[in-house]
This record gives sequence, C-alpha cells and structure tokens, in this order.
Amino acid sequence: MKQDVTAGVVQFNIKLGDIDTNIATAAEGLRRLAAQNVQLAILPEMWSCGYDYRNLAHLAEETPRILEMLKDLSTELNLVIVGSLPEKDNATLYNTLYVADEGSIVDSYRKLHMFSTMGEDRFLSPGNRVCVVPTSAGRLGLAICYDLRFPELFRKMALEGAEILCIPAEWPKPRQEHWRTLLRARAIENQIFVAAANCCGIQGKLDFFGMSMLISARGDVLAEAGETNTELVATFSHEEMIKYRSQILSFRDRRPEIYGTLP
Repeated sequence: MKQDVTAGVVQFNIKLGDIDTNIATAAEGLRRLAAQNVQLAILPEMWSCGYDYRNLAHLAEETPRILEMLKDLSTELNLVIVGSLPEKDNATLYNTLYVADEGSIVDSYRKLHMFSTMGEDRFLSPGNRVCVVPTSAGRLGLAICYDLRFPELFRKMALEGAEILCIPAEWPKPRQEHWRTLLRARAIENQIFVAAANCCGIQGKLDFFGMSMLISARGDVLAEAGETNTELVATFSHEEMIKYRSQILSFRDRRPEIYGTLP
C-alpha cells in the first residue's frame, strides 16, 4: 500500500440458506461501492447462506459457482473483494475467507478460532495458517469474527507486513460494545487500518446489530453503519499511517525477548 486506498463495506441481512437472494443483495452493494470508486470491498461472514448448519454441507457445494461470480465482478468493477463462504474439502467443512482480485482468487483463509459457545466447532473445522496477502489494494491481513478476540493473530499479521485488516463477521446482540472496542483496539495497537463487515437483521433466534466499521491506523472511526442494510465508504490515508507510526514507535519499542513464547 504505497498510496491511499478507498475501502467499502456491504452490510446486509443475510437470508438463511437463500443463496440466490444473498448473491443478488451482495452484487447490488458491490456495484454501488464501485460507483463510488472503491478499490477494496468487504462482505460479511458466511454471506451466501448464513449459519444454516443443517444444510451447510449442501450449501457449500455452491461456493465454487459463487467464486466464479466474484472473480468476474472483481474484473468488471475493478474491485478487490473479500468475503467469507462455507468451503467443503472432501468431507470437511470450513468457514473460509476468499480474496478476489483482478479476476482471480488470489488467496483464502480458513477461520482459525471456532466459536464453541454457539457450537461452531461441532460443524466446522479450524484452519491452520495465518494469511497476509498482497493485492492491488495493499497487503491484507485476513480474520473472521471470533478471531477478533485473539490479539496474537493480529500482531503476527502486522509483523508480517499487513496494512489493512479485513474482518467479516456475524456478531450478534448484545455484544455490540465488545465488537466496537476490539476493532478499535486492533487498529490502535497495530497502527493498522481495519475494514470490518458485520451482518444485520434477524437470523433464526439471533439478532445482528450491524455496526460495520472502517477505522484508521490511529483508531479513529472513519465510517460506521447502523442496524440496517447499507454500504460504507472511507479512504485510508497511507501518509497518515506512516506519520502516526513515526510518532508512536510501538514496533521499535517492543521487547519480544522478555515476552517469550506464550503458554
């Protein structure tokens, strides 16, 4: 990221198990972002179908078709598109974040931390690698929802050169303040931009509050959504990030020889 990047978020009410409706909603949002000269667009977690656990294996079979659509849209709209979809690898299911750039899927990240409180670990398997991917919009650090509660992951991505953290989520009420606080903390402690896309509305018994956010490397909220379908747009200033890092030397002043390996 050697220049400013205009980032956008598509926030919407994911219709449980209704792939075609969700695709249409996402595509419309992406087109509206492209009309505002956005370069990087983030979709919510499991945006094609939501957590329709009983049918997830079947729904994951549609993911290759959806990825072809994302590749086409990334070329047509000149967008880097980031979003989480169910992935089926033989008999194993993953919650996988894909990055489409210039007509290709340039990388993917399987969610590392399973949210056992909601039984995610009974249906999905965790990934096993950290992912920082170079794109035409800069070096992206990839994480999904519950990952946000594990700061070690984000520090590792920052040390590996991530410039923008992309975080799709399905983060429900009543934990709105955790969401907002943790997103800003990840930006502030790593002096890095954050683009976070939450869903909104009702899915089954869960009520999602939206509140998607675009956050500067100083931790300032540049744009924040309410609780309904919307798009957000903000520009990440490369000069501001470099200037802030030169003022507060968090990375130079680290003492990793003291911290050691955490148990």
